Amino acid sequence: MMSRLIDDLNTLHDGFVEAINIAVAEDDLERADRLAEEYDEEAIAMIAVREGRTDLLPLRRPQHADSGLRALMRRLGHRQAA
Repeated sequence: MMSRLIDDLNTLHDGFVEAINIAVAEDDLERADRLAEEYDEEAIAMIAVREGRTDLLPLRRPQHADSGLRALMRRLGHRQAA
């Protein structure tokens, strides 16, 4: 039996949050931002594969369309610059 998509997405998210938190704690915001971008890509790919819609990949997303993790990284970058 295949696991539920939402459970797999939650596991993926948790792993990336942990990695991003480590990068932020080490003051490596570039790595944290890169990880946030990778999370977006991996989550989208996971959904597309599970839903049988890989024909839609790669998605063309507007530059300003951030996931929650990317938005957090942007806010952290602004705070550090201040």
